[in-house]
Amino acid sequence: MFNYQTSNKTESVQSQLVQSLFITEQKENNSKSQIRRGSVFCRQLRSLLSSTADVGLQEVLDEHKISLRRRCEHVTEGSDEAGSETPLNRIYTELYITEGQSEEVHTQHEVRQLETASKMKTLHDTPIKCHDIFKALPDQQKHIRVVLTNGVAGVGKTLKVQKFTLDWAEGLENQDVSLLILLSFRELNLIKDEQYSLLTLLHVFHPTLQKVTAEQLAVCKLLFIFDGLDESRLSLDFYNSEVVSDVTQKSSVNMLLTNLIKGNLLPSALVWITSRPAAANQIPPKCVDRLTEVRGFTDAQKEEYFRRRVSDEDLSSRIISHIKTSRTLHIMCQIPVFCWITATVLDHMLDYRPERRAAQDPD
Repeated sequence: MFNYQTSNKTESVQSQLVQSLFITEQKENNSKSQIRRGSVFCRQLRSLLSSTADVGLQEVLDEHKISLRRRCEHVTEGSDEAGSETPLNRIYTELYITEGQSEEVHTQHEVRQLETASKMKTLHDTPIKCHDIFKALPDQQKHIRVVLTNGVAGVGKTLKVQKFTLDWAEGLENQDVSLLILLSFRELNLIKDEQYSLLTLLHVFHPTLQKVTAEQLAVCKLLFIFDGLDESRLSLDFYNSEVVSDVTQKSSVNMLLTNLIKGNLLPSALVWITSRPAAANQIPPKCVDRLTEVRGFTDAQKEEYFRRRVSDEDLSSRIISHIKTSRTLHIMCQIPVFCWITATVLDHMLDYRPERRAAQDPD
C-alpha cells in the first residue's frame, strides 16, 4: 500500500530544496548585480577623477600659455631702457631659413660669411618655415625629434624662437604640442653647479607649472627650446654621462640636458636648440635629426622690415633707396640687427618733416 506520509515528506524536502536553490540563486544574482554596480561605480569614479585631473592640468597649461604670451609679445630692440619695448607682431618679418648648413660656416669668420652668402644662389637651398621645423619634407620619411638651428650673431635666432613661442601661446601654430618649455642657456648657467630633477627644473624656471606632476608630464606632448648654446657655460658630455631616465631623479644640469637630447629622458619630447656656428659642434651630429640655418633677410624681406619698422611710407621708401646705393650697407642689412641700427640712424638723417627737424634742432 502506498505510503502517503513518506510521499508528503519527500515533497516537503523537494520544496525546501527548490526554495533553498531559489534563495541561493537570488543571493548570487544580487551579489553579481552588486559587483556590476560596484564595477560601474569604479569606472565612473576613475573617469570623474581623470576628468577632474585633465581639467586641472588644462587650467595649468592655459595659465602657462598666458605667462609665455606676456613674456614674448614685446621685443626690446638694441636697448634695455624702459619704454623701448615694441610689440613683436608689429615689426616681425619672416626670416629666411634653410635645411642643412652652408660650408662657409665652418671656414669663414662670421662677418666674411655675409658677403659670401650674398653672392650665393639660393636655387638649390631647401627653405623651411619656422613653424614647420619638426615636420619632415615630402621626400623624407624620418621622424624629427631634435633640431639644431645655426646662425651668425644678430641674425634673428632668439627673435625667431620668441615668435615661434608667441604663436604657440596664442593658439596659432603647432597646437599638437601640449606643453612648450622655453629655456635659455644664459638662465641655465646660473644653476650649472647645482643638482635638480628635470621636474624641479621646470618648476623653478616656469612657476606656472608648479602643480604639474611627473605622471602628467609623461602624457603631455612636450617641446623643449634651448636658446643660445654659444652662451652656455655647461660641460655637455654626450659620451661619458650617466643615464637619467626619470624626471624626478636629481642630477646635474649637464646630465639632464645630455640625457634629454639623447632621448634617455622623455624620449618622445621634441628638442630645439639654437646656436652660433662656432658652438654648434657641442652637439654630436648623431643626436641631431635636422640641421637648419637662419640666413637672415632676403632683399624682399629687408624692404618689408623697413616698411614695418618705419611707419611713414615716404620715409621708409627713402631709407630703402639709400640702402640700395651702398653695396656694403645692403649686404650688412641681411642681418636683422643691422637693419635695426640702419633704420634708427637713417630715420633721423632722412626725415625732412618740419616738425621733426624742429624737434631735433630747437635753435
